[in-house]
Amino acid sequence: MAAHTSQSVAKAAGGEAGTTGPARGRSRRTDSDSTGGGRGGLKRALATHWYAWTMIAPVVLVLGVIIGWPLVRGVYLSLTDANERNVARTIGVRHIEATYEFVGLDNYVAVLGDPVFLQRLVWTVVWTVACVSITFAIGLGLANMLNRQFRGRAAYRMALILPWAVPGFVSVFAWRFLFNRDNGILNKVLDGGGIAAIPWLDDPTWAKFSVIAVNVWLGVPFMMVALLGGLQSIPGELYEAAEMDGASPWQRFRHITLPGLRAVSMTVILLSTIWTFNMFPVIFLLTRGGPGDSTEILVTQAFREAFVASPRDFAGSATWGVLILALLMIFALVYRRSLRKQGEVW
Repeated sequence: MAAHTSQSVAKAAGGEAGTTGPARGRSRRTDSDSTGGGRGGLKRALATHWYAWTMIAPVVLVLGVIIGWPLVRGVYLSLTDANERNVARTIGVRHIEATYEFVGLDNYVAVLGDPVFLQRLVWTVVWTVACVSITFAIGLGLANMLNRQFRGRAAYRMALILPWAVPGFVSVFAWRFLFNRDNGILNKVLDGGGIAAIPWLDDPTWAKFSVIAVNVWLGVPFMMVALLGGLQSIPGELYEAAEMDGASPWQRFRHITLPGLRAVSMTVILLSTIWTFNMFPVIFLLTRGGPGDSTEILVTQAFREAFVASPRDFAGSATWGVLILALLMIFALVYRRSLRKQGEVW
C-alpha cells in the first residue's frame, strides 16, 4: 500500500513536472514573440482588439482631416513665400497656378528677428498669467463658498454659471457696450458719483485691464465648477479631525484643501493657460487689438498677417501659427515634467 502510494505520488509529481515544462516553454515562446514586436504583434493586437480599433477609427479620421491636414499644410506654407499674389486662384473662368517657392527657414528667422514678435510674446505671457491667476483665485474662493450649506445655494450656483452658458461673442459685445466711453453704463455710474469718464477701450493701459477683466469674467464659471467638484471629493472626516485637533480655518485650508485640490488644480490651470494663450475672440471683438496694437497677442497677429495685411501674407501667418504651437508644446512638456517631480501623474 505504501509502495503504491509512493508510486502514485511520484507519477503525479512527474505529471506536474511534465505539464509545467511545456507550459514554461510556451510562456517563453510567447514572451519572446511579444517582445520581438514586428508585424506579427501588430496583427495579433488588431485581431484581439478589433472592436476598440473600429470604435476609435472615425474619431482618428475626423481628427486627421480637421487637425492633421491643416497642421501639415500650415507647416509647409511656413517654409514658403506664399502670399495673396502668388497662390493658386481662380478669376472667373481663368485659373492661375501657384508660383510661390520654397524658402526654408527664412520666415522663422524674419519673425524671430522682428521686435514685434518679442512685444507680442511679452504681452501674451502677461495676459495669460494675469487671466489664469485671477481666474483661479476667484474660482477657488467661490467654490469654497458654494461648498457650504446655506439658503439659496442652488440659485447662486445658477447665477455664477450663467456667464459660461452665454455665447462668448454675445458676452464680449455686452461688455463692449458697458465699456463705451460716452454712453457706457460704467462711465454713467462714475459720472453720477462725480468721477470723470474712463477711456476703457481708448487708452492702452485701460484697454489691457478691460480685456483681462472680460476674460476673467468668462473663465471664472469653468474654474469654479471644476474646483467645486474637487472640493466635494475631499473626505469631510479630514476637516473634522483637524478641527478637533485645534487647527484654524487657514491651517485646514492650507494643509487639507490645497493638497486635496492639487490634481484638479494642475489640470484646470493647464487647460486655462492653453485656452487663454489662444483666446482670439475677446481681444478681437473687444478692442480689435487696439488702441493701435497695444492689446495684440500672438494669435491675433497671425490673423492680421493672413486677413488684414495687404497683400495677405499666408506664409507669415503660418509661421506665427507654428511658433504658437511650438511655444505651447514646450510649456506642456515643462509643465508635465514639473508635475512628475511633484509626484503627480499626468
